[in-house]
Amino acid sequence: MGISIWQLLIVLGIVILLFGTKKLRNIGGDLGGAIRGFKKSMSEDDKKEEDSDVIEAKTDDATQATGQASKAEETPRDKSHS
Repeated sequence: MGISIWQLLIVLGIVILLFGTKKLRNIGGDLGGAIRGFKKSMSEDDKKEEDSDVIEAKTDDATQATGQASKAEETPRDKSHS
């Protein structure tokens, strides 16, 4: 007992009579622009997340390397010179 094609056509006809084709065309263009903007912002957010993950990984690697270097500096190589 869903909506039949005839009911959809009647509703479409009423909407066209109420708003007119020009207004509907403008609404369609605005809706398309909004969807385009949404997709663009989503792809930019994904790029930012990937960039932050790469930066985090590089920071972790640098921290580990610095930690190893500082440990090497703390232990004297030859105790007879100290």
